[in-house]
Parts: sequence; structure tokens; C-alpha cells
Amino acid sequence: MSAELISILVLAVVFVIATTRSINMGALAFAAAFGVGELVADLDADKIFAGFPGDLFVVLVGVTYLFAIARSNGTTDWLVHASIRLVRGRVVLIPWVMFVLTGALTAIGAVSPAAVAIVAPIALSFAARYAISPLLMGAMVVHGAQGGGFSPISIYGTIVNGIVERENLPGSEITLFLASLVVNIVIAGVVFVLFGGLKLAKANALAGGSGTAAEGPDDADDTHATTDAAAARLTPARIATLTALVALVVAVLAFDLDAGLTSITLAVLLAACWPEDSRNAVSQIAWSTVLLICGVLTYVGVLDQMGTIDWAGEGVSDIGVPLLSAVLLCYIGALVSAFASSVGIMGALIPLAVPFLAQGEIGAVGMVAALAVSATVVDVSPFSTNGALVLAAAPGVDRERFFRQLMVYGGIVVAVVPAVVWLALVVPDWG
Repeated sequence: MSAELISILVLAVVFVIATTRSINMGALAFAAAFGVGELVADLDADKIFAGFPGDLFVVLVGVTYLFAIARSNGTTDWLVHASIRLVRGRVVLIPWVMFVLTGALTAIGAVSPAAVAIVAPIALSFAARYAISPLLMGAMVVHGAQGGGFSPISIYGTIVNGIVERENLPGSEITLFLASLVVNIVIAGVVFVLFGGLKLAKANALAGGSGTAAEGPDDADDTHATTDAAAARLTPARIATLTALVALVVAVLAFDLDAGLTSITLAVLLAACWPEDSRNAVSQIAWSTVLLICGVLTYVGVLDQMGTIDWAGEGVSDIGVPLLSAVLLCYIGALVSAFASSVGIMGALIPLAVPFLAQGEIGAVGMVAALAVSATVVDVSPFSTNGALVLAAAPGVDRERFFRQLMVYGGIVVAVVPAVVWLALVVPDWG
């Protein structure tokens, strides 16, 4: 049995054990990385640790730390009230506001995880306050980010168009952008309908579409009114926290600073100025999620060093049936990207598609768009950076249950979307 096949079977075993024995999958993945790396791939500890996602570790810790302070001092409550006032009490519009906001951020140049890191904690705090499904809100944020992610001036768009140009393939920046935007809008619409969006519309209609939300008669209660008034009031700590959030956006978008390092620095400054608001914030960092994501991605790094990913991709491209190779490459892109860097997967898969694209039997424009969409639309998976940020940012949820929901939803996306984009973009022979 080849080393590559052993590494894939070990990954399957990790999934089974984590699911059936309720053991943190990250801890199991670290053990698997050590076992497979040392015994099968002959990698030393330094090479095994090379796959540890240090940047993602800092992003998860920094963002959840900053927003734990924001929740503690009431800033997230203030943002929720401000959002409600902005849409005139129409709670049903908020998921779409979050979709558009993250899409706009990525379209103008924000890295997708940075946009999600900024928006997800606010969106999920809102979801917790108004009993909106966290899966609905998290999916809207992630799909919004991916919807705008391939504009001609975006990070993803620039990278993919650069690869296309380097490989001397026909390209269309507008087709790539619109393909991703349309697919993510359609998925967001389906998610909105299936996970309670229509109920929000009905509740809003009952409330007359006004006020702070579709709430019951108890809204007139003095205690409730007092609580709302307190949440709507700006205090010095809240003003400083809002300033910190704006600074995070500016630092990431305008100065291209790291979202994790920036957020943890801002969190420390707030903690130093208002220690009473941040005393318990460190304990609210999503440590179990950090262990989970970092462990799985370390194992994926071992697979990459072993050549398992390239081995699978090359095996598919050698099949000799262009359409079949195309759909299998889309599925490999989706499956691997659910656990690894979307940009890295696109950078590997598009060159692998060059041999059969050169035969002229497959349209290059449609194939590149299909690969790009397949490799990014799955970022709602809890093992991807965006999905991990959503999982970590959700307050007041059963995190294990939410993790399973994201994993099932991510699995459905992996199973369905590559086939759909293949039928829509590759089979018609676009470009």
C-alpha cells in the first residue's frame, strides 16, 4: 500500500474516531500527523510542525479575544441595536446585510478570512440576540465573502487571473467574478429559505416591520425597556471598542496588516484600559476550536509534504476523458479546500488542468471558473479558515453541535456544488 493511500485512510480513521468517541478531532489529527509523518513519510518534527497554521492560530485567538471584550462591555449589543435601526426593525434583512457587507469588503480587496473575521462576530452576536439560526447567519457571511471574492481587483481574482495568464490560457475576469457571485447568491438564497429566513419575514410582518425586532407584548415591560436603553447607550469603553473595530478594518484593508496580530494588539490595549471588562475575556477564547482547526491543518500539511494532494490530482488528470477529469478535479478542489488553503488549491489545480485544456475539448474559461468556485464555496466548512472563524465567533451556542452542523452543511456543499458548476460552466464548453 502506498504512503499516500495510507495517509488518506488515517484521515478517515480520525474522522470516524472523533465522531463516534467525542474526542477533539484536532488532538487526534496532531497524533496522526506525528504517526504518519514519522513512521510513513520519514518526516522529522520540524517538518511536521511546518504545517502548523501559526497565522490562523493568531487570527482565531486575536479575533475571539477582541470580540469577547466587545461582548463584555456591551459593544456588540450596541452594534445590534444600530443594525436594527438601520433596517428600520426589519430583522429579516439583517442576514442579507451581512452577505452584502462581506461581499463588498472582499470585492474591494480584503482577504476573505479578514472580511469574515470582521463581520462574523457582529453577525453571530445579532443571531444570538434574535434567535436567528447561527448556521444561517454564518453561511450568509461566508458566502457573501466568496460572492465578492473574484472581482477583478480582489485578492482571489488577481491570483487566479495571474495563474491563467502565466499558463497562457484564455481568460475572462468578468466571467470568473460573475460565476462566483451568482453561485454564492443562489446558495445564500437556498440557505435563507431552508434555515428560517422565511420565518423571520413572517415574524417581521406580525410586528409591522417596525421597532427593534419582531418581539412579543413584553416589549413594553419596564425592565426590558431599561435593558434596551442601557444597550443603546455609548460609554467610553464602547466608544474605544468601536474605534478599535474601525482601526481593525482600516489596518487590514488600507494597510494590509495581519488581521490576527492587529486584533490581538487592539484587544490588549482595551484590556489594559478597562481591565474589569476584560477579566474573563481570555477564558472566552474558543480554545477547543483553535485545537481542532490547528490539529487538522497540521495533518493536511503533512499530506502536502508527502505529495498526497499532488498524487491525487495527477491521478485524475491522467484518466484521459476530459469531462470526467474536469468534474473529478472540481471535486478534489472542493474536498481538499474544505481542509486547506483555497488559494493554494487553486494554484495547484489550474496548472494540473492545463494538459487536457490544451487539447481544446474543454473550454478554459468555464473550467477555470468551475475550479475557482469549487475550491472556495466550501469555505463554510469548520476546517477552513472562514468556517473556523464562524464557529469560534458564535456566542452562546453548543459548540460541538454547531461544529457538526457546519461539517454536515460543508459536506453537502462539497457533494453538490462541484457537479452543478461543472454542468453549468464546463459541459457547455465556455471559452
